[in-house]
Amino acid sequence: LRFSPDWVCAVAMVTSFGYSIFANLSQGKKKRLKGLEAHRANILAARSVADTISSSLGPKGMDKMIVGQDGDVTVTNDGATILEKMDIEHPTAKLLVELSRSQDHQIGDGTTGVVVLAGALLKQAEELLDKGLHPLRIADGFEQACDVAVQRVQEIAQNMDIFADENAALVKAAMTALGSKVVSGRAEQLGRICTEAVLAVADIERKDVNFDLIKLEKKVGGRLEETRLIHGIVVDKDFSHPQMPKVVNDAKIALLTCPFEPPKPKTKHKLDITNAEDYRRLYEIEQNYFKEMVDLIQKAGCTLAICQWGFDDEANHLCYQRGLPAVRWVGGVELELIAIATGARIVPRFQELSADKLGFAGCVREEKFSDKDTVLVIEGCQNSKAVTIVVRGGNEIVVDETKRCLHDAICCVRNLVRDSRIVPGGGAAEMAASLAVQAAADKVGSVEQYSMYAFADALDMVPMRLAENSGLSPLNEVSTVKALHKSTGVAHGIDCLQKGTTDMLAQNVYEVCASKVQQLRLATQVVKMILKIDDVIAPADYE
Repeated sequence: LRFSPDWVCAVAMVTSFGYSIFANLSQGKKKRLKGLEAHRANILAARSVADTISSSLGPKGMDKMIVGQDGDVTVTNDGATILEKMDIEHPTAKLLVELSRSQDHQIGDGTTGVVVLAGALLKQAEELLDKGLHPLRIADGFEQACDVAVQRVQEIAQNMDIFADENAALVKAAMTALGSKVVSGRAEQLGRICTEAVLAVADIERKDVNFDLIKLEKKVGGRLEETRLIHGIVVDKDFSHPQMPKVVNDAKIALLTCPFEPPKPKTKHKLDITNAEDYRRLYEIEQNYFKEMVDLIQKAGCTLAICQWGFDDEANHLCYQRGLPAVRWVGGVELELIAIATGARIVPRFQELSADKLGFAGCVREEKFSDKDTVLVIEGCQNSKAVTIVVRGGNEIVVDETKRCLHDAICCVRNLVRDSRIVPGGGAAEMAASLAVQAAADKVGSVEQYSMYAFADALDMVPMRLAENSGLSPLNEVSTVKALHKSTGVAHGIDCLQKGTTDMLAQNVYEVCASKVQQLRLATQVVKMILKIDDVIAPADYE
């Protein structure tokens, strides 16, 4: 006999006819949902997650405060961050967390919208299940409707000259991404910073952006308006001596992993000095060590020494006297980044230092953000176009949220560099796709027609949620705008900011076409996966 782990306790019984029966006494410890009951449970779990973050959608969306187990507080309206911080145990609900994470990794923006759309599709699917439609027929109808919606979104997309008028299109796209964030009051300034950062590291010919070259450095204190872009590397250090020059132009940099200290015996030792002559000789020997180290550095042509370890006070003072600026206690990761950017070789011994192992930077300067906050800025590196955005804010929570907002805006600009097609924002793309799906459903003669109509209704939930979050009447706004779509054009959306016009392009509110297409496809795939689950076997204590 072979027993599975689940058969913890089994009893063998023999009937009066001689047949053997095995009774699994642990079967009652399992909780099992089948058929429609399993579908309802899965949809309920996923919809509860979508409903949680739906109030964060749009420029008037609300923020969420998430308190971790250690008491750390996060305030954000970024969908991916909210779901990442939430403690979700239900396996189906976790699918929406993965959905938001996929959108964040591939596009970087639209993480809330994709979850709201998936929640709306699940709501429509539940109503169709109640009417008796088979889950697979519903999934097939959603797939057909998704293809129609994607095709319609691509049809209404416009190719934008992203470099015209001093990159105005890129700045406006970044402002749209920042419009729903806590930093919306400084959307234009931060949008320009994000655009400049992306273009500084972008390969326009290949339409590629290396995100590793864009660093976001947090500096708590100051005002949000003091956030700025630095074309170079920011190291959280200062010069080793307060009287060393604060600016080094055309710096030839030596990167050292050996300390500015005399050699020490490997074993325990004791040195007795009994007279002044012995002390004087010891002092001279020590000074000769320091002089030899500095001579080797200056002989190689170095004008700035950056060391991973500390300096002896005598060595530090000697560097100052010889006019050799130096930086100490630089971390290994930062040292490698400087080596890559400046073209320097990391040297483990002073005797190995030579001119060909030095790096070059146009300017190295010390900059103060406050009395206790000093950084070293390395600009004009020969081998790298690396940039750093220094994020300022009044407290840690604001700075963290600003950093997340800038990441979304940078991703939005990056997507436009890759694919310059745009679609109107404010729910305009969803309503145009909804009308197209309804028209296509009229031509379908099978049961999938009901699923396609339901998909169109789910698409309308996105602009309705935008209107609701903005304090407007959802039904009135959506019906009015859809009427304008049929009469004047597809650029009309929800006027969330009450600017007096529903023309999203006139308001400079638009989104990247690739982001919208990705939302439609990802949401449909996740809903199809949930609909195909008809049996859930879990421990009895699982809720």
